[in-house]
Amino acid sequence: MQNNLIQKIQELVKQYFELKEKEKEFAPGKTKIPLQQPTYNWEEVNESIDSLLSTWVTMGKKVSSFENLFAGYLDVKYATMVNSGSSANLVSLSILTNPTLSNRLKAGEEVITPATTWATTVYPIANVNAIPVLVDVDLETFNINVDEIERAITEKTRAIMPVHLLGNPCDIKRIMEIAEEHDLFVIEDSCEAHGAEVNGKKVGSFGDMSTFSYFFSHHISTIEGGMITTNNEEYYELAKALRVFGWARNLKRYEEYAKRYKDIDKRFLFVNIGFNFRPTEIQGAFGLHQIKKLDKFIESRRRNAKYWNGRLDEYSDYLMFQEERPGTRHVWFGYPITVKSDSTFNRDELIKFLEERKIETRPIQIPNIAKQPSISLMNHCIFGDLPNSTYIMNNSFWFGNHQGIGKEEREYIADCIEEFIKEKV
Repeated sequence: MQNNLIQKIQELVKQYFELKEKEKEFAPGKTKIPLQQPTYNWEEVNESIDSLLSTWVTMGKKVSSFENLFAGYLDVKYATMVNSGSSANLVSLSILTNPTLSNRLKAGEEVITPATTWATTVYPIANVNAIPVLVDVDLETFNINVDEIERAITEKTRAIMPVHLLGNPCDIKRIMEIAEEHDLFVIEDSCEAHGAEVNGKKVGSFGDMSTFSYFFSHHISTIEGGMITTNNEEYYELAKALRVFGWARNLKRYEEYAKRYKDIDKRFLFVNIGFNFRPTEIQGAFGLHQIKKLDKFIESRRRNAKYWNGRLDEYSDYLMFQEERPGTRHVWFGYPITVKSDSTFNRDELIKFLEERKIETRPIQIPNIAKQPSISLMNHCIFGDLPNSTYIMNNSFWFGNHQGIGKEEREYIADCIEEFIKEKV
């Protein structure tokens, strides 16, 4: 009886999503083109219902299976899921500062990171009492300027935390060379760059650790969620412990700890400091199906970006666009545009025009975090005047580029930009 009911529920869920898909119709100028569109359908929902009906809803086998699948996708040894990409960054920094490490990042030491970024790349550096050193970015990629990294290194520098912003890979090979030369840790913030590559190797597989986000707006989503990846077993064991209070459960040395501390019930043995950053089994259920769809979603984004780059190239006197650099795979978290400062119009005028035509836009994440009021609440260092970050703050924006944007939508967006420019020049 129960199995029949479950099968009926699953069939109804599938029917609902199939009907919803058929109802979609794009009307230029009337249908909103959002920054993101949900990446899930009946498969993820039914997998989640399966977990709910089983009553095992906290971190379990589905989370573990998704971790293994994602590690395999990146070709890394270990992946540890947490409840968000922000938590992944905090756990990564907390691993590097953990008292159990003989070679660790210490209070007052410096971590170089870009000024064009997201808040939760910078905040965790301060959270572990290290000093974020903000350096400028490259105007063409929005990624950390590698020359600035080399100039910003001091005797206090212990780590680099680059961001593959908007899915565009950093010059990670050169960053790793600098890190090796100066004996620095590297944490890749890959939260917006699922599936991006440099010379056929996935970003998130270069650094000592890397982080990913599965927030609702990302390439794939577990509603909320994040991942820490590494090839270092010690970091992996620390990640597992730190995400759940420093609990000994699920650690490789669990039985060893239990024998050492015989007077403590091993089920409630805590061997490290930590957090409660556990994901749910619902998030794991989503991930099992989302990972299978990732490359298909990426190809949609790449197809859209290729079209816009080709269609809008004739307006390069007024606008700057990102290009996929040789040897890289750009995965286009969004489609960024920079209005040149000598154009006959400004960024805000173009944004207003697009928004009025139902095309949603956003600033470039936090284009210059050095300008944010929150920066005054942490011990930090600003290296140089950050001219490119300031330029991006004043002249750049992005609009949605995702699997929900097809031929009609991308042509409509290009038509609107073309219409605006022809009115202004």
